[in-house]
Amino acid sequence: MNKKKRKKQKNNPSDLQESILQFMRGRRTKSLKMTEISHALHIHKNNFHLFQEALFALEKQGKIIKLKNKKYTLPSSLQKVQGTIQVTKKGFGFVSDERTSDEIFIPAQYLNTAFDGDTVEVQLFAVSRGKSKEGQVSSVLKRARQTFVGTFQRSEYYGFLVPDNPRVYRDFYIQPENDMKAQNGQKVVVEFLKWDTASLNPEGRIIEILGFPHEPGVDIVSVIKGFELSLGFSEKVESSARRIQFKLTPELLKDRLDLRNELIFTIDPVDAKDFDDAVSLTRTPGGNFLLGVHIADVSHFVPAGSDIDREALSRGTSIYMVDRVIPMLPEHLSNELCSLQPGVPKLTYSCLMEIDQQGQVINYQIKPSLIQSKRRFSYEEAQGIIDHSDTPDEFARILKEMRDFSRKLRNIRLQQGSIDFETPEVRFVMDKSGKPIEIVPIERLQSHELIEEFMLMANKTVAKHINNLTTKEKKLPFIYRIHERPDAEKVTKFENFLLALGHSVKIPRDVTPKQFQEIMNRVLGTKDDVLIKEVALRTMMKANYSTQNIGHFGLAFPDYTHFTSPIRRYPDLAVHRLLKEYSQDRGQEGSKAFKSSLKKICEHSSERERVALEAERESIKIKQVEWIADHLGETFNGLISGVTAYGVFIEIIPYLIEGFIRIEDLSDDYYLYDEKTYSLIGKENGRVYRLGNEATIQVKKVNTELNQIDFILAPEMMDEGETE
Repeated sequence: MNKKKRKKQKNNPSDLQESILQFMRGRRTKSLKMTEISHALHIHKNNFHLFQEALFALEKQGKIIKLKNKKYTLPSSLQKVQGTIQVTKKGFGFVSDERTSDEIFIPAQYLNTAFDGDTVEVQLFAVSRGKSKEGQVSSVLKRARQTFVGTFQRSEYYGFLVPDNPRVYRDFYIQPENDMKAQNGQKVVVEFLKWDTASLNPEGRIIEILGFPHEPGVDIVSVIKGFELSLGFSEKVESSARRIQFKLTPELLKDRLDLRNELIFTIDPVDAKDFDDAVSLTRTPGGNFLLGVHIADVSHFVPAGSDIDREALSRGTSIYMVDRVIPMLPEHLSNELCSLQPGVPKLTYSCLMEIDQQGQVINYQIKPSLIQSKRRFSYEEAQGIIDHSDTPDEFARILKEMRDFSRKLRNIRLQQGSIDFETPEVRFVMDKSGKPIEIVPIERLQSHELIEEFMLMANKTVAKHINNLTTKEKKLPFIYRIHERPDAEKVTKFENFLLALGHSVKIPRDVTPKQFQEIMNRVLGTKDDVLIKEVALRTMMKANYSTQNIGHFGLAFPDYTHFTSPIRRYPDLAVHRLLKEYSQDRGQEGSKAFKSSLKKICEHSSERERVALEAERESIKIKQVEWIADHLGETFNGLISGVTAYGVFIEIIPYLIEGFIRIEDLSDDYYLYDEKTYSLIGKENGRVYRLGNEATIQVKKVNTELNQIDFILAPEMMDEGETE
């Protein structure tokens, strides 16, 4: 009788829903799989569809929540969230709930004692249905950093640090016994001591005095210390590196391709010291191209788990500041043993690809090798030979052939939907003290594109090779370079941005690379090019490293990895090791050492890449501000790159220096802000300052400590300009 009654109950939708809720309330803090719930409730397979309907109904009603891992839980179990807090320059923060992908807003008054990047616990507030989630930091679980950089200020009784990072929103109190006798206005490094309550300031002690801001090198060292970057290597790592030697033996050559007699050479920046990629190109008897990409075999010299390897993983990447390189590997390796210097036998990992006239790789070989580069070119030198191929240079023919072939590969790639995000860059000419005396726009050369296309082809071929080896029975863990499709919200914002510039386009929410490329082709080719490319890049999700191969949206590649730069990127070094493991047919068994750590390598490398990018941008901004400070009162041409209710941002072209015109400096009228059209509109004269418009400005004020630049409109602009 009981069995009959229970069966009847399970067939009743409302009773079934209540049974599910009662069961889950007994396990309030747990998240459960659908099968776990059904087994616990003894759901017969004939009634499983009814159980599913009941579960989905509860989810729709908000009585239970489905997490990203496809487990179910009660809303009450999500009232506390643990995650990393991101504090904005405006003083509020966000914490991402990894269980649901929700972004939780933390108002400034509820940050408690959290710094940007800390791991925190957040208590959610009750919110109205449909509103964004908000909460307060209830506790700090883990500090992201222990040191902070800023300017020391001394008062009569105590000192304090004004942090350089605008996301560090509180000054540090420095007791006299902890100030190292620092002078007022000096840049210092402070070690965090404590922060007991939000009503007081955090406390710290000075551990290093960097010097006054105007002293040579202090500005960039402040950035380096501010991002907690390591300038040098420990003696232990340096001595380990110095002990590594290279001796060519028959045993070493046994399993390597000997390519020393092939026409192979490098093309790199003029000031490069580490050369980690070399190229070759020949024709096959059938008329196809045999493209060779030969990469420094760093993995031969750096064993996994060694002191050098652990330090390289910690750094994750080399960092290119405006005045120096912070390398991933010690100089003995990066600039000597591993660097593909001309005329010297070097160990490499080669990807040899036979490519037909349609740009398809029809055959390939990926194998350790030995090369001897025949020449070291700079990009400018190679371009000069390409442009004057009638000059008597022995490499003229092959360079021109490489240029023509790379163009063909590029055209095919673009036809397949790959998006071209070539954005302008600048370099600095500095005097001996590090002061910028000239900003030079970097010209994009055909020699740059040549190397880029060949590296893309090698990276794509290596990733496809791993997929070719992978079967249902043998899944090979690997590191992929992935790029997700832009999310719907960002696509909508980009669409509105283009509309404000006068481009009426409709972007599908599930846009494909080809569709995005076609839209970009329609809106580029105008004065707004620079702005559109910058905003398009921000619209895209950030590329990162992952063990899950979801493809690369921007390149429109289903398979992609990073193989070509093991001297300066840790994932490339790990990829080389994996390739060697799999080439010996050890498969999953041979990759156990990697398998458990690959996900962590991907996450850490992605994070270090973001830090490197921020540090590089900060160093560029500092030198731009320093340069423009010598041009007070001078006039420059630019574009309106942003419009707010408080004023307009102007980017000087071609120096890419952005400054701000405050609303109080637009004193000729009372301006209204139109958010939809990104415009300021004069109420009386109808003058319009719209996003993308050209503008002539004068440099009014420069604050080198805060890296802020104030512009005013040049007199002629006040008499001209767009009107409604």
